[in-house]
Amino acid sequence: MKFIVALTPLLIFLTSCAPPGMGGEGESGSPIIAALPFVLIFGLFYLLILRPQQKQSRQKENMMKNIKRGDKVMTAGGIHGKVVNAEEDVLTVEIAKGVNVQIARANISALINQDKAETKQKGGKQ
Repeated sequence: MKFIVALTPLLIFLTSCAPPGMGGEGESGSPIIAALPFVLIFGLFYLLILRPQQKQSRQKENMMKNIKRGDKVMTAGGIHGKVVNAEEDVLTVEIAKGVNVQIARANISALINQDKAETKQKGGKQ
């Protein structure tokens, strides 16, 4: 995001320094050159914002599909628990011994056991 903020003045400068039309007073130059800054801005916007957001969305969707019995999860409200039963859209999560709650699958924000495994793998490689 900081990269886009840093490039904005440069793009404004480049568009304001475009050479005037070669012909008379009424000509404005090639329409391709006039559209170039907009294409560049859209390209940067796509690469720096839209693409990573789509990747993150796919990862979260994949994580939600793969929740199974025995997984430790964290809800959107910050409650940690263990999945006791996994149905299509509803999960039964044990948050304390003998205390089970039913939670919509969409309200799971993270898999805890998966996060710890990734941390151990990163720590072992360094």
